[in-house]
Amino acid sequence: MSLTLADARIVTPEGVHEGWLTIEDGRITHVGSGSAPGPGLKLGGRHVVPGFVDVHNHGGAGGSFPTGDLGQARDAVALHRRHGTTTTMASLVTDSIEGLTRAASALAELCDEGLLAGIHFEGPYIARSRCGAHDPALLREPSTREFAGLVKAGRGHVRMLTVAPELPGALDLIRMAVAEGVLAAVGHTAAGYEQAIEGIEAGASVATHLYNAMSPLGHRAPGPVAALLDDERVTVELVNDGVHVHPAMLRLAYEVAGPGRTALITDAMSATGLGDGDYVLGTMAVHVDDGVARLVEGGSIAGSTLTMDAAFRRAVQELGLSLPDAVQVTSLTPARLLGLADRIGSIAVGKAADLVVLSDSLEVDGVLKDGVWITEP
Repeated sequence: MSLTLADARIVTPEGVHEGWLTIEDGRITHVGSGSAPGPGLKLGGRHVVPGFVDVHNHGGAGGSFPTGDLGQARDAVALHRRHGTTTTMASLVTDSIEGLTRAASALAELCDEGLLAGIHFEGPYIARSRCGAHDPALLREPSTREFAGLVKAGRGHVRMLTVAPELPGALDLIRMAVAEGVLAAVGHTAAGYEQAIEGIEAGASVATHLYNAMSPLGHRAPGPVAALLDDERVTVELVNDGVHVHPAMLRLAYEVAGPGRTALITDAMSATGLGDGDYVLGTMAVHVDDGVARLVEGGSIAGSTLTMDAAFRRAVQELGLSLPDAVQVTSLTPARLLGLADRIGSIAVGKAADLVVLSDSLEVDGVLKDGVWITEP
């Protein structure tokens, strides 16, 4: 299949270029400026950006990755693809080891198909005092033996583990995860600054939704936020939905970490794409009101109903990021985190034609996955 997108504003790491690109057999084969050399689909000056990459996503369209139900998972991926997310990692929440094993084994099938980019265990090795929407009754002390079983269940597709570094055995678990090729993330933690540093030195290289579910930034007790922001080895996740983090704190994190270490995520749950009402995240009852998901008991934020296109728009329109920088934090940086930047994350010859067509107001007008239209402009 061959396709030319013409009369477009193409957003690359170098800037925004008025021009065209061609796609053959699912790959970008040419990127040019000015008028296309032949016939093509004229986009009328609309933007073309690389497909969004979401490394922290629990579901959508009524589907929840933690259930391990493949039909639900397919529905969730389809919903997020329509919103421009062409690469999704499935995040699980705290459950019994048996439940996590079943879910990982099932979702590995969709990873084999290429529908998912991997599996993220957000728990059960997290702090009770910062567990948020995770079931405190199912939390466990870190165990390399248990996690080895989860990695085996995922059949090579486990890509990330969130752990509280202050827990007994956590540093050994971080070292073991990294040795297995799994990204270790600091999150849902009551760690102080020094304990967070120990986690980073052990190999942790991601901050799970920075600020949320961790000790706050303080001028005498800087906590994990300062440690994670200050270390060049760490990529920080941020939920840019206007609920999880105040815009001033988002700007602060971005100014420190920059586009190369910032990855916007959705932390989306099953209500995403639907309406207000009652839902479940893992084992926990959740109520969504005015698009905000909270636990029925306790009121903790329980994921989000965010999509990546909305996070992209907010980055540009409310945080003031340039289009290339907004592309980097929603595509290229998370792609690098997953080790996929040679294939996705930016518009360049040879890369997969995972592309999003955006209107002047940055609304999604079309989505291509491997050169095939998901939604056509």
